Amino acid sequence: MPNQYKPTPPLDELTPHILRYWKTRLNDKEIVLALQKHFDTERYGIGLTKFRQIRVDMGLERSRRQGHTIETIREAVMELRQMFPHAGTREMIGLLFHEKNMSVAKSVMMSYFAAYEPELVWQRKARRLKRKHFWAAGVNDLFAVDQHDKWLRFGLGLHTGVEPFSGRIMWIRVWHSNRNPQLILSYYLDTITELGHMPLITQSDLGTENYGIANAQTLLRQRYDPTLQGTLQHRWMRTKKNVMPEITWSQLRRRFTPGFETLLDEGVIEGWYDSGNTLHMMVFRWVFIPWLQQELNAYRDRVNNTAKRRDRNKILPHGVPNLIYDSPEDFGALDFKVSIDHEGIDYVRNFYINASNPVFDIVPPMLGDFIEHCYDAMGRPAVTRLSVWDVYRNILSAVQLAENPHPNLLLTENEDAHASALQLIGGHADLPFNEEMDGMYYMGGVRGGLGLGTS
Repeated sequence: MPNQYKPTPPLDELTPHILRYWKTRLNDKEIVLALQKHFDTERYGIGLTKFRQIRVDMGLERSRRQGHTIETIREAVMELRQMFPHAGTREMIGLLFHEKNMSVAKSVMMSYFAAYEPELVWQRKARRLKRKHFWAAGVNDLFAVDQHDKWLRFGLGLHTGVEPFSGRIMWIRVWHSNRNPQLILSYYLDTITELGHMPLITQSDLGTENYGIANAQTLLRQRYDPTLQGTLQHRWMRTKKNVMPEITWSQLRRRFTPGFETLLDEGVIEGWYDSGNTLHMMVFRWVFIPWLQQELNAYRDRVNNTAKRRDRNKILPHGVPNLIYDSPEDFGALDFKVSIDHEGIDYVRNFYINASNPVFDIVPPMLGDFIEHCYDAMGRPAVTRLSVWDVYRNILSAVQLAENPHPNLLLTENEDAHASALQLIGGHADLPFNEEMDGMYYMGGVRGGLGLGTS
């Protein structure tokens, strides 16, 4: 790929884009092609040879250059296996790449599994995929949202938003609640504020926790398109399953949850954590929620930068979710994003969200300040997979031994459910449901929910 002897674009401008495409694991030729979008090609140029030199200088080395063997990866794989016990070849290669900066060839990974984990290979091959039928018209046709309750026994609620066409996870959040409509709405508003645009519609199971998103989506869409007056711009999944978030949770349960759930169970089994003890629960929230959010952010980043396994039955595009979402035209796809302004976002945020609602506090503020003081006195040790329970136990001990102020005086009710409740806006018809003869069904917002059509 010659550059006609043009000068190389400034590296400080090129570097962020190189790193972004490197994370998606494109090959060198694909990265060079993608980089053309980010500089003036009339003035600058970059060829494969120059790019490879830049890449190596940045410390970004391919698997051949790193030269890993089953022995050089063994320690890292054994460490990752503790938290990701079900990871197969593709997943483990991705984990090594994103968590350990190790580029490992598929053949090396398969040889490692054959040598050290033959029984796990057999177990993974025994699994079968359950197919569900769904299609979207393009990127930003809809966002599908859902909560996950499997960790409520620890006092933790999970929530996600997914863009189905690209398969991109828009957010995946952990907090001490996943049923508060103001909290759930804040996830959505934070996301579209960062993006600068919104989808045509949102989608969820029927539940009062989703009233905030339904209301805000409807008001914002009608703000930018008055012809939508009278129709709710949120689809309730009454008879059909909310497929894409369910797939996201299923993958999380297989790829992320097992190791972390084992770690959480350890504290319960050992008697370190009792979710029925208010002080235990508060210190647990303060320590574990920020750490788990970092781990979930890393998981989301891996998923969004990894191409899904090829599937001849899939009608949505194949590729890296982030690349499909950011550049749908490269995949022959449409983008239905609706540009938004800060005035509109601020209006719905102020109208539906009380910023002083206690649900937004990880713990009551006075207790949080006191825990922070105890953590400072400990020297602020790093919270990691290996240290998280030690940090929790040491902070809990320090808080329990305190006399001034006594911790019980700092414990207050953390949420008023009645103050958080939102009513669904009235006088709006539901979006139409469009099921085709072959059993496929369309759940997006194009043509008022009818799909692209034939004309």
